[in-house]
Amino acid sequence: MPVLLDLRQVSTSHLELLLAEQNAVWMSRFNWDLSASSEMLIRLIRMQSLTGFALAGEDRVDGFCYYVTDERKGLIGDLFVTGTGPEAAEGEIRLLAASLRALAATPMISRVETQFLMLSAGARARLPYPLLMQPFERLFLKLPASRAEALPPRNGTAAEFYNWHPREHEAAARLIVSSYRDHVDARINDQYRSVAGSRKFIDNLLQYPGCGSFFEKASIIAIDAVSGKLIGLALASLVAYDSGHITQVCVLPEAQRRGLGFELVRRAATALAQANCRSISLTVTASNLDAVRLYDRMGFEVADRFEAFVWEGIGR
Repeated sequence: MPVLLDLRQVSTSHLELLLAEQNAVWMSRFNWDLSASSEMLIRLIRMQSLTGFALAGEDRVDGFCYYVTDERKGLIGDLFVTGTGPEAAEGEIRLLAASLRALAATPMISRVETQFLMLSAGARARLPYPLLMQPFERLFLKLPASRAEALPPRNGTAAEFYNWHPREHEAAARLIVSSYRDHVDARINDQYRSVAGSRKFIDNLLQYPGCGSFFEKASIIAIDAVSGKLIGLALASLVAYDSGHITQVCVLPEAQRRGLGFELVRRAATALAQANCRSISLTVTASNLDAVRLYDRMGFEVADRFEAFVWEGIGR
């Protein structure tokens, strides 16, 4: 049986082989290139600055999980185990349990968040700390680029549309807080509950490769034609040479029911198609029925289902 080790103790050459396997799986399943993210992980491990665990044999690494802390919250960033079946599920549980125990023992940490697009059913059935955990079903949706370009514009939105500009950073952070107040997604990601957290969320999308390479030409803001106020946005990234991902869509509550969400997504998807993307993806919480219906009308189809997990009170 592989030994559970601190992630900083493993051979990066062995870990690179595992990350290459993970990348191949993601390309096959999601058309998503993780190579930039993998390179960043290797650099952080070489610097001894990434916390997590690995399942390691004598000359191999079979799995890894890493986590970070953010004030009173822990974030489990990724989890991957080679293979399938009961042995792989057992490896996922061992890695996840070790990470959760470490976070629970970290001073001031009381909440842990994560989203795993590839967690096995066997592991989901036996997650650690079940009494403190709440799952949220999420959908991975895809749209062929050809269908994006065929979508008709939505008129009557009373808004003007522009490409993202850094000067909108602060207004966008306030927009996210207002848009997600009392929303299920703010229960999944507590960054949406504060302006400071939303600033950090936007920074991560713009600067780090976890959600692909930020693509300004397909990131759209909506400005109210009368007040000049930012009332909606859609941010997008390139996740492979021929694949785009819409990372964020939000509209102020008072500006909803005007077709803004449709037009923001249409413009973002069209820009991705014009950048030679063959497919466009996004994720949505299954219980967010209005958004699910909108994406269905636009032609997005469910390509996969996964779950976000939140553990509350874990360090008490």
